[in-house]
Amino acid sequence: MSQALDFDDVLNPRKQKQNGDRKVVIVGAGNVGATTAYALLLSGLTDDIVLVDIDKQRAEGQVLDLNHGMPFTHPTRISVGDLKDCRNAAAVVITAGANQRPGETRLDLAQKNTAVFKKMIPEISACNPRFVLVVTNPVDVLTYLTLRLSNLPSGRVIGSGTVLDTARFRYLIGTHCDVSPGNVHGYIVGEHGDSEVALWSQVTIAGLSFAEYCQLNQKDQTALKDHITRQVKTAAYEIISRKGATNFAVGMAVVRILTSILRNENRILTISAILGKEYGIEDVCLSVPAVLNRQGVSRLIPLRMNEQETQQFLGSASVLRKSFQDLL
Repeated sequence: MSQALDFDDVLNPRKQKQNGDRKVVIVGAGNVGATTAYALLLSGLTDDIVLVDIDKQRAEGQVLDLNHGMPFTHPTRISVGDLKDCRNAAAVVITAGANQRPGETRLDLAQKNTAVFKKMIPEISACNPRFVLVVTNPVDVLTYLTLRLSNLPSGRVIGSGTVLDTARFRYLIGTHCDVSPGNVHGYIVGEHGDSEVALWSQVTIAGLSFAEYCQLNQKDQTALKDHITRQVKTAAYEIISRKGATNFAVGMAVVRILTSILRNENRILTISAILGKEYGIEDVCLSVPAVLNRQGVSRLIPLRMNEQETQQFLGSASVLRKSFQDLL
């Protein structure tokens, strides 16, 4: 007669053979980590999700909750683990660290989360995961720190960058222009933070420039630009002031990034990556459009910016460079 399973068997189903090509390790089981695991489970992208958290009881609670939804989704092994489970993982997603509090900027978190990363990254790097995705804020600073502390190639270490900011940008343009966000094309680049840059000169709707669309539809483009740019930049602060954290949209953004990588989609996303003299900037991690596939960052897409956007972009790089220098 077979022995009945207890909670420990459900939380740690490590007896089955692990398939590293399909394993995603999420380090941090708080709001963002748990929501990412939930979105990843619904996506069917992987068959092995491992949650790691310094608060093991919290990770266990998240895993039990997720496992109870298994009858409604794709067969997936979800378990509690530790950093050793990063060994040969297809991807490691880092959401661990202090959360942004009301009134704090993302850069205010730098000192707190740098200390966490200095302990954690060498151990993760020693496990040689195929890919590391940093989500913890300030994401550009911590992506740079992860590169410097690890021995992984630069194309295999990225940050979630302005993927979420770009989604907010397109959503707001679509809402104000009465079109689906899927028919809006445009990017937020630079820092994932207060110095980010909205590339209005490159926004198109059904092939029309933003100016052309506004003229045809009798909309005040200047007022719309100012309003939307302000909403994108303050979105996280507004959400945090109301519910304490952002988690749903960022979880979906992380899964979109992982999907492009693990399914080799060659999708263009504004992730945070190290620049090497592109745009006249080097040795800085910030967001630009990049092609993502199974190799990680396949290539960066050159940006066309007007003079004002170029100066704002260079200013954003300066803000981040100073943050790196202050921490390292």
